[in-house]
Amino acid sequence: MGSPDDAPSGPPKRKSRLPRKKYERELELLQQELAHLQRWIRHQGLKVVVIFEGRDAAGKGSTIKRIIRRLNPRIVRVVALGTPSDREKTQWWFQRYVEELPAAGEMVIFDRSWYNRGLVEPVMGFCTDDEYEEFLRSCPEFERMLVRSGIILIKYWFSISDEEQERRFQRRISDPARRWKLSPMDLEARTRWVDFSRAKDTLFAHTDIKQAPWWVVEADDKRAAHLNCIAHLLSQMPYEKVPWEHVDLPDRGAAGGYVRPPITDQTFVPELF
Repeated sequence: MGSPDDAPSGPPKRKSRLPRKKYERELELLQQELAHLQRWIRHQGLKVVVIFEGRDAAGKGSTIKRIIRRLNPRIVRVVALGTPSDREKTQWWFQRYVEELPAAGEMVIFDRSWYNRGLVEPVMGFCTDDEYEEFLRSCPEFERMLVRSGIILIKYWFSISDEEQERRFQRRISDPARRWKLSPMDLEARTRWVDFSRAKDTLFAHTDIKQAPWWVVEADDKRAAHLNCIAHLLSQMPYEKVPWEHVDLPDRGAAGGYVRPPITDQTFVPELF
């Protein structure tokens, strides 16, 4: 399963970007469908796990933001675990991820996941060769076990070219609102582009299983990537629109002698706008 980030490529070949107006129109429609899917997940008691992996700056986070923008965080939640603690480092590798798995009627989105052991850790030297090899052996069985338990497992790999990643990194460097997105780890990982490509190829060879295949999202056009990923996610779970019960807005009720305190007793946020 190939992708643009398999190895550094030649001169950039940028195709025209998806126009913003078309993007916003299509995104609005897809977000409405996501709301219907959310209600179906709760209604049917489904357990859904969606994994987002890929290159730094490939658009995983921005896609997740578009998915959850209009959804209920009590039904659809995002998990982005930090560096494991000293205690967690002694646990079974999958243990802290298992704690985040969904109950019935929930969808959990992993912004990076247990695949850290198959990508970042071996390339950066954060795990031993034995730990890495054990992950490659056990991960497919772990995921098959999840699927057998009734979890719907969907895995996305965001693929980005070398040139486009550099453009986005340069933008992060120059934009104070994005500067926090560029970490020393991102810079170090960029110097190991080919090592990450090899690790990704090995990862796919072991974990691209029929019960939970990898779906590659072409992400050089970030707007198109958002739409393509959301549309595909919707297609993975046949759903129906669950009708809402009729609601009549009740009256507020009688004041019953209640008198509001003087407005001067309250402290207000300054109205600057």
